[in-house]
Amino acid sequence: MVGDPIGDYLPTFIRFLILAVVVCGASMGVHYVLRNILHLKRDVALGFSLITPWILGFLIFNLIPMVSTVVLSFTDYNLQQAPNFVGIQNYQTLIGTDANFWPSIRLTVLYSVISVPISVTLSVLLALVLSKNLRGIGVYRVLYYLPSIVPAVAVVLLWRWIFNPDVGLLNTLISPILNVTNTAPPDWFGDESFVLPAFIIMSLWTALGNNTVIMLGSRKGVATDLYEAASIDGANTWTKFLRITIPMMTPAIFFLVVVEFASAMQLFTPAAFARATPAAGRFMNLLIYTYGFQQSRMGYATALAVILFLLILAATIVLFRSQARWVYYEGQER
Repeated sequence: MVGDPIGDYLPTFIRFLILAVVVCGASMGVHYVLRNILHLKRDVALGFSLITPWILGFLIFNLIPMVSTVVLSFTDYNLQQAPNFVGIQNYQTLIGTDANFWPSIRLTVLYSVISVPISVTLSVLLALVLSKNLRGIGVYRVLYYLPSIVPAVAVVLLWRWIFNPDVGLLNTLISPILNVTNTAPPDWFGDESFVLPAFIIMSLWTALGNNTVIMLGSRKGVATDLYEAASIDGANTWTKFLRITIPMMTPAIFFLVVVEFASAMQLFTPAAFARATPAAGRFMNLLIYTYGFQQSRMGYATALAVILFLLILAATIVLFRSQARWVYYEGQER
């Protein structure tokens, strides 16, 4: 039975139309207040009225959920009953008695601190290689980028097979060495000592694509005049790399470090589908999901989410404070 296309989509169209009218009305109201009541300049009033839709979106979809998360972290909330205010009890339980908290912090922070520098370093090196004008270099650029567009779940399932202790590709490749040394094949997701290396290897395969593209663009942006001037002064390849290439790429490197660290701290999909042994700890985002949606302890889960946010915020502040020492911006005076 064929439905009525107009009748099916008309309610949605009306809602969008009402939303557009409300947003336009809010923008016009902001312009009227700033121009006629506060007597601001026309350009200023027009600018604020034009960004009013963004401000509304930020307030509704970002700021209000963030404030609600902080408020819920001080409550006992199970998604079925009204939140019950318990003060700092959730934080006391997390830090003091929760056996999963500190292993989760350790695993998440170690993963981020180890994987991000390795990923960024390899991306820089790959970008230097892929920036060469060689025959067929475009094919290699595409091949290195392909893993980044594969769905995350498919990537995890692929690596679960690669890391399979019995029939996995990796253990099969290293089996001659294991036989010579009389060593048992590693159980990558079942042995707590191999869980962290397995996740780091898996993250490198997926992150290198996007990171290398960014680094390649940064490398291509370095002016050739700098290299020509350095050659006239007698600089060798290594000196050019240290004194020109790396300093000119530091803004992109800094961007990658900040973004990749925040992303690594919020790892979820690989942790959820890899099914690693709980003995190694659980990544914080997975622990938040477990407490909030599997155990219906939403207040407790939001307290853990607030701690994760504070860790990411602290790391970001440290990185931004450190950039003055090692990040070079063209035209900047030191």
